[in-house]
Amino acid sequence: MRKLFTQLLGNKKALIGVTILLVIVLVAIFAPLLTEYSPVRRVGRPHQPPSWEHWLGTTRLGHDVFARLVYGARVSLAVGFGAGLLITVIGTVLGIIAGYKGGIVDEVINFFTNMVLVVPNLPLLLVLAAFIGQASPLVIAVILGLTSWAWGVRVTRSETLSIRQKDYVKSAEMLGEPAWRIMAFEVFPNLISIVGINFIGSVIFAVITEATLEFLGLGDPNTVSWGIMLYNAQNASALSVGAWWDLLSPCLALALLGLGLALINFAIDEVANPRLRTGNMLGRWFGLVRAGEGKL
Repeated sequence: MRKLFTQLLGNKKALIGVTILLVIVLVAIFAPLLTEYSPVRRVGRPHQPPSWEHWLGTTRLGHDVFARLVYGARVSLAVGFGAGLLITVIGTVLGIIAGYKGGIVDEVINFFTNMVLVVPNLPLLLVLAAFIGQASPLVIAVILGLTSWAWGVRVTRSETLSIRQKDYVKSAEMLGEPAWRIMAFEVFPNLISIVGINFIGSVIFAVITEATLEFLGLGDPNTVSWGIMLYNAQNASALSVGAWWDLLSPCLALALLGLGLALINFAIDEVANPRLRTGNMLGRWFGLVRAGEGKL
């Protein structure tokens, strides 16, 4: 694990991604220090353009967009990381158990995994959210966590089947180690890279899906989040009246968060899979192409 973190620290994609994510997290934590305005109170004229008083302008109701953006980061990050953690825990635990135990246990877990994989995820989420009504961020996070774990089970199970044949696992079994200890201390540490990729991917999925559900009007309109900001901007016809800042601000925030998480995911993938590492070879190849010595 220490070697993995050392390699990540030397990866440019990881450094850029972590920097972006850290900035967003710090903005969310210190939101009260970054703005004097409340995200739910009217503090200006409707659709007031960006100015020194209101950095990102105001909404149709006179709310400060910057205040709603920094406070909304708290909810969007909480849903993303909360749902991502739940998805990863369920997928990792079931995947390790299925891959290591095998037999009837593996068949039962595979049966339920296939059932979840067969049902299209987004339509299922739309139906559940519509049935519940105006779902709170907590409810959205739980729904995402309980309906999106199947892919993680498949990947983790596949890797566990390979690790189960390793000599150190066989030695632990011959020494009489209990199954739970082997899975926790022999199998799981060798799945850290897979778990990390699964977690980051799940966070990206959860953040985007939460924003999508709220944009479609299935979230709680009293919540301050990036998805609700998009929903309110759409209802206010922000682009039609020229209030581009009302819609563009949450869009850029979601894109920036997705970029940071994606870069971290790519970096973990490169560290875990040496065949994906290009080093400086890609730069040298482009140099040869520009010099006319290489072919596209």
